[in-house]
Amino acid sequence: MTTVLAKGREHTILSGHAMVTSGNSVIRADEIELYGHDFQYAEATGDVSVVDSKKGITLTSQNLFYDRKADLSRVDGYAEMEDAKNQLVVKGGFLENEGNDGITIVQIGVRILKVSEGKVMACRSEFARYDRNADSLLLSGTPVVYWKGDEYRAARIAVNLKTDEISLEGNVSGTINSEESGTQSPAASSPASKGTKGAAGRGGSGAR
Repeated sequence: MTTVLAKGREHTILSGHAMVTSGNSVIRADEIELYGHDFQYAEATGDVSVVDSKKGITLTSQNLFYDRKADLSRVDGYAEMEDAKNQLVVKGGFLENEGNDGITIVQIGVRILKVSEGKVMACRSEFARYDRNADSLLLSGTPVVYWKGDEYRAARIAVNLKTDEISLEGNVSGTINSEESGTQSPAASSPASKGTKGAAGRGGSGAR
């Protein structure tokens, strides 16, 4: 441990299996630097993991910026977050999690997996907004969702994580599997579609 306590330049560097506890969160990394007034900020590098035991959230990456007063975590680089509450795994090239608001922003090669009814819902996009408090997921940037053998594509896709309902908006297309015959039916494209219930290709789509 290295510590500087000179006024205005206070900071501490922890090296080698470093660990910092802040509230319900535990941060572990090869190295953690603490700085700012009352050591408000933390920057961690090397095999970083953050565990929030109260919220059931685990975050892993190779770097992390953490504002403990705002409960804000930011990873510039590959990150993986697991949310036990919604049985959700989120992966991407940039991640920002606002703990107080329950909002997680993910960008660059976003991959999201959700387990529901013993099956896996797979989502891909370039941008995702996950609202943990509202149990909602909003995808944009060439989004696609695979669920129960069906494929959904649109300009924007919203997922209700509580009901597994999928809503599509703009340039809707996809493939719906017939449960009775086991055959696939391609969904017709629609340039500006929005809806919450029905089959894809009828001007809107929502599925459970």
